[in-house]
Amino acid sequence: MNTNDFILVDGFKHIRHIQESFDEQEMLRKSKSLYNNLNKRRSIRDFSEKDIPIEVIENLIKTASTAPSGANKQPWTFCVVKSAEIKKKIRFAAEEEERKSYSERMSDEWLNDLKHLGTDANKPFLEKAPYLIIVFKRPYEIDSEGKKHQNYYVNESVGLACGFLISAIHNAGLVTLTHTPSPMRFLEKILNRPNNERAFLLLPVGYEAEKTYVPDIKRKSLDVVMKLY
Repeated sequence: MNTNDFILVDGFKHIRHIQESFDEQEMLRKSKSLYNNLNKRRSIRDFSEKDIPIEVIENLIKTASTAPSGANKQPWTFCVVKSAEIKKKIRFAAEEEERKSYSERMSDEWLNDLKHLGTDANKPFLEKAPYLIIVFKRPYEIDSEGKKHQNYYVNESVGLACGFLISAIHNAGLVTLTHTPSPMRFLEKILNRPNNERAFLLLPVGYEAEKTYVPDIKRKSLDVVMKLY
């Protein structure tokens, strides 16, 4: 590497970065194109059983892993489940928690807010989708000697990675749903995850079913979500 391509900052190498930039017309085109693409994204509960090459899933997770994280700790683990047996166990445990939520945990206001979405405690997509990606956050790391090392801004970091992942799934022509059965500790047990990992989000991934319908909902307008100062 040419010495002009890096500098030392407090003894650590910093390599030169050059961001690709565009003229105003191209910026407008690219920004609108991405918006138009992601604006088509919807949460889907009806999946096809058509298989997906594992290389595609690997690329999706590599994309998610490009997200920024506190102190570059990258405090995430993406567990990919293809096994029908494990998917069945996850569905059984998730539905058990969801039945408790719908009957005991959710307030009347919460249940009323969900009515227009047509959701209930039944989660067949957890078995039908060809893959489940369970995202775990790691509040701390454990070294080879068993010593704990803190991670930083863990929820924010893992949330950003999940956003990248959801965008990548849509970009690949696939669909997903952000599933968060609460509590989710059963995922740690079923997948035998280490003590420093906590379930954060479950994403079924696949093609949508041949005939798929979604709630006729609208996104908030720009004047509501953006304030210019």
